[in-house]
Amino acid sequence: MSTTEMPQPVTLPEDPPVSARRAWAAVGIILVGEVMDLLDSLVTTIAGPTITRDMGGSQEFIQWLAAGYTIAMAAGLLIGGRLGDKYGRKNLFLIGLAGFTVTSLVSALATNPETLITARVLQGLLGALMVPQALGIIRSVFPPDKVGMAFGVTGPVMALSGVAGPIVAGWLVDADYFGWSWRMIFAVNVPVGVLALVAGLALLPRSQGRRDLKIDLMGALIAAAGMAALVFSLVQGRELGWPWWVFALMTAGVGALAGFVRHQYHRADKGLPTLVVPSLFKKKAFVSGLFIGILFFSVMMGGALLFSLFFQLGLGMSPLKAGLATIAQAAGMLLGFGFSQALGMARRTMFIGFAAVAAGLLAALGTIAVQDGPVNAWWLSPALAVIGIGAGLAIAPFFDIALSGVDEEETGSASGTLTSAQQVGNALGASVLGTVFFSVLNGRRGEGASAFTAATSTALLVAVALVAGAALCTRWLPERAVRHVEV
Repeated sequence: MSTTEMPQPVTLPEDPPVSARRAWAAVGIILVGEVMDLLDSLVTTIAGPTITRDMGGSQEFIQWLAAGYTIAMAAGLLIGGRLGDKYGRKNLFLIGLAGFTVTSLVSALATNPETLITARVLQGLLGALMVPQALGIIRSVFPPDKVGMAFGVTGPVMALSGVAGPIVAGWLVDADYFGWSWRMIFAVNVPVGVLALVAGLALLPRSQGRRDLKIDLMGALIAAAGMAALVFSLVQGRELGWPWWVFALMTAGVGALAGFVRHQYHRADKGLPTLVVPSLFKKKAFVSGLFIGILFFSVMMGGALLFSLFFQLGLGMSPLKAGLATIAQAAGMLLGFGFSQALGMARRTMFIGFAAVAAGLLAALGTIAVQDGPVNAWWLSPALAVIGIGAGLAIAPFFDIALSGVDEEETGSASGTLTSAQQVGNALGASVLGTVFFSVLNGRRGEGASAFTAATSTALLVAVALVAGAALCTRWLPERAVRHVEV
């Protein structure tokens, strides 16, 4: 999910009350922006092979289509919420929406890989301006007793959008409207975005900002540089032949992220505003949640890319059929969310979910590996359903338990940082699993279908290892979310 609570440690001036009709109109406008962002984080996993064939980009191009967007989103989320506090949530939402619409048009009109990747990075940054404002706007237009109802509407809509994303992408590519093929997955944002922008200008309530609020721009730059260095090294290292400086850059990326943590402590000691509340790094549940978010969501995004590559490049399926082949996983995830209610929002439920995902990945690997001839994609449906069920079980209690023990004044910062970790995981998943897949594939060039089988099987083993790492991190989580009781 892209919706998030970003750090909001200051008390902003109260916004004037609005009518119920206008409040629900605001929810609808916000949902349009949120769904646009969610779909654009998913569509290139299906459309990537078609885009690459059309533009003639390298194999790394497919990875950058997903990773460029999500790494920019992760970096931008650290500061997007604070900018809304400073300049007004309505203003930042509309700026993000307008920019997202324009960069969607640039993506649709791109004629070379460099332009498209640049547009995708800008999309991610502008999405990071738009998305964090949703929470504040909804809270400002509804009375406290109605806020839960508003969020109860947004959750199912976002879930259904996640399910529909790959299918919609496949349909638009295959339908080839106006001869635009893959370009339609971006072009469709333009009329939708323009209508939402006009409606937002007229209907979103004006929000007050705090122009005197200080923002840690240097911290945002350090974090962005660290994440970009890591992703660049993982994606481009293989194409460049893994020279020594790639490993040096990777090490520098890790060092920059460690430096970001130190920078936050340094600013806090001086009484200056921070992007992340430093005390969070002393809480075992929160730090474990960061590692779980990075490891597990890397499997979710990387796995989506992996199966799309196998279905389209290995089995020759059309984008629409490849999207439809993922229905079992999407349906399984919805079931998993339901099962989590019966099992309880507990650490045990998360662990069962991780075990199910690992079992599903191994079942998919077995299904692919034991076949003498080409695999029928639909034979993978049971394994994909198990992966989906496990994902639903693991994700449902994740944020609640990972935020366990976080103090009230730390909640906004903690939830925003966890969501940034999720986006980092998405970017690393596309980078790591994509790199493994193409490395094995190129090493067995000329072997036909068996090369795709070997590449997919190896990448699935890496995915299992990542899930195992996430499961191991649950040992530092409490069994259930700890609630602070006011006395």
